[in-house]
Amino acid sequence: MKITVVGTGYVGLVSGACFSEVGIEVVCVDVDQKKIDGLKKGVMPIYEPGLEEIVVRNYKSGRLQFTTSLSEAIKGSEAAFIAVGTPPGEDGSADLKYVLAVAKEIGEHMDDFCVITTKSTVPVGTAKKVKAAVDEALAKRKADIPFAVASNPEFLKEGAAVNDFLKPDRIVIGVEDERAEKIMKRLYKPFQLSSDRIIYMDIPSAEMTKYTANAMLATKISFMNDIANLCERVGANANMVRKGIGSDSRIGNKFIYPGVGYGGSCFPKDVKAIIRTAREFDYELKVLQAVEDVNEYQKSVLFEKVKNHFNGDLKGKTFAMWGLSFKPNTDDMRESPAIVIIDQLRAAGAEVKAYDPKAMHEAKEIYIGDKVTYANDAYDACVDADGLLLVTEWPEFRLPSWDAIGKLLKTKVVFDGRNIYDKQYLAEKGYQHYGIGI
Repeated sequence: MKITVVGTGYVGLVSGACFSEVGIEVVCVDVDQKKIDGLKKGVMPIYEPGLEEIVVRNYKSGRLQFTTSLSEAIKGSEAAFIAVGTPPGEDGSADLKYVLAVAKEIGEHMDDFCVITTKSTVPVGTAKKVKAAVDEALAKRKADIPFAVASNPEFLKEGAAVNDFLKPDRIVIGVEDERAEKIMKRLYKPFQLSSDRIIYMDIPSAEMTKYTANAMLATKISFMNDIANLCERVGANANMVRKGIGSDSRIGNKFIYPGVGYGGSCFPKDVKAIIRTAREFDYELKVLQAVEDVNEYQKSVLFEKVKNHFNGDLKGKTFAMWGLSFKPNTDDMRESPAIVIIDQLRAAGAEVKAYDPKAMHEAKEIYIGDKVTYANDAYDACVDADGLLLVTEWPEFRLPSWDAIGKLLKTKVVFDGRNIYDKQYLAEKGYQHYGIGI
């Protein structure tokens, strides 16, 4: 079985590599020649645990191929997955120009029945637009080639994407063609040998499922951050509150950890997009608008704690920052709270000395020149710093030597943006500790 995956970003590369891992012939397509050349040499464009090993192994076996030519890749493919970017427009809506451009090109070069499937996160109604683009391209060719469209949203967690794909908790497929359903069922059979986890539904429902899932998780995060901010004001401990509500099976203990806000490639973009979709249908998603508002506010909370501690005067001060990526086990800095915090510190006249195990190369693309100093390791970041900010909870930051750090910092103060440190223990070590909601 042969398939084509268009786009070698986070979703496309993980999907293509994992499909090839179970024996499917996969051709990954991207317009970026440099990226394609790098992949052929085993150079990953993203950091994702376990991905490099799978890519290299399957490329060497010939099951996984990389090319810039969609016209060649699509020949003989039973399914084509569109996994290109859908960046937010100025109004928050998802920009579908890349998705539709791919659909058009598929229509220009397909030679047999193919299930054209959106893997990118796209708003309701996209499948109809994809079908129209393919129909138009086929009409110009005067070619009568049957095809079907489908929606197969991804539910991959950055940092655990390979395992999520190989061992999915659910596979959502929106399809309205019997032949297409059979192909998708055969394609996903290797991933569900122990149990059937495919949920078939109509295409609009599948398109809506992805946005709704991300919006619900974002809601839990913003809700808990809102509660944490109130906890500080009333003298409650947000960590205790979290444990109290998390033990309720109706609520669960995931995505209720107070912090400095959510970021990444999905939650911010998808919340904006579903709000915009609702407005197009004359409906206001008031809860999700509040979710977004809380998240934007939350990204400033840690900076405000820093400013208040130093009585509003940060000029000439230097701060160590641990963590740049929006979460651990990824180098992704898209919409990362670290960006907002760095900009706020810089605007207040402070310097930033940052360290992240994987995202420093990404940060250097964002901050050109001398805006940020990059440390060699976590301890190097603390040398002569006026305080330490924990922004991303990488494992290596969990249990540092506070005695050693105390000798490096000018001021023994920690601004814990993820509540991973024990306030009482740090106090015993002579530190002032500021958390979120505690």
